[in-house]
Amino acid sequence: MSATVTYRVTSPRGPQSVTLSYARVGRGEPLLLLHGIGHHRQAWDPVVDILATEREVIAVDLPGFGASPALPDGLDHDLPTMTAALGGLCEALELDRPHVAGNSLGGLLALEMGRARLVRSVTALSPAGFWTPAERRYAFAVLSAMRGIAERMPARVVEGLARSAVGRSVLTSTIYARPGRRAPEAVVAETRALAEATGFARTLRAGGSVRFTEDVRGVPVTVAWGARDRLLIPRQGVRAKQIIPRARLVRLPGCGHVPMNDDPALVARVLLDGSR
Repeated sequence: MSATVTYRVTSPRGPQSVTLSYARVGRGEPLLLLHGIGHHRQAWDPVVDILATEREVIAVDLPGFGASPALPDGLDHDLPTMTAALGGLCEALELDRPHVAGNSLGGLLALEMGRARLVRSVTALSPAGFWTPAERRYAFAVLSAMRGIAERMPARVVEGLARSAVGRSVLTSTIYARPGRRAPEAVVAETRALAEATGFARTLRAGGSVRFTEDVRGVPVTVAWGARDRLLIPRQGVRAKQIIPRARLVRLPGCGHVPMNDDPALVARVLLDGSR
């Protein structure tokens, strides 16, 4: 069941109200789930039921994505502000240093929360920030193209494509290694979410200078990378291991950039192992 929470975050213009949409299910130690740019919390749906047997799962729509509005004027969509906003979310939901897992942008934010000691463990799936300048430009160009296509494509065309495995591949093969496995209604919903993401441009612009270059100390870290990731290529995982030498680096065979749908059982096991 989805809900919203509104709380205050400090900004140069004084305290600002932030509203985030989230879903909370399960029992056990809390596990906060953060999706990637242009996506929404439903990206985690393939693994939520598995996780909820052992964790209290909180899947959140990041600011400006899914059902969450963009941050108000005075709050940038940059890494420090987004991390502070997520810290405020934990306080508002009375989550005392939850475990956190994130994919892509969400993985980067999860690592930043780990560096800030806001969480008790971090699991990052293909996290952003370990790119070379050329790799970042490529990823941003692909994301911008995906956004442009989603904005221009009529709803009836999206719905028609989503009915077939070939059509779902056309729409989502950049992020899924096995796009035919994605449910048609999920493909329609995430294409709409990408087109309607009010925080997309601000978040992408803020990421232009981002590189993750500092170790994460004091919390267990797992970095997992899809072997068939076409957006953030797998060699970036090797760089992540060099920067965070105590991290556990896991290869996800047969998985793309958003691995939760490609192999739910494997990804759920990695998340559960990483949050012990």
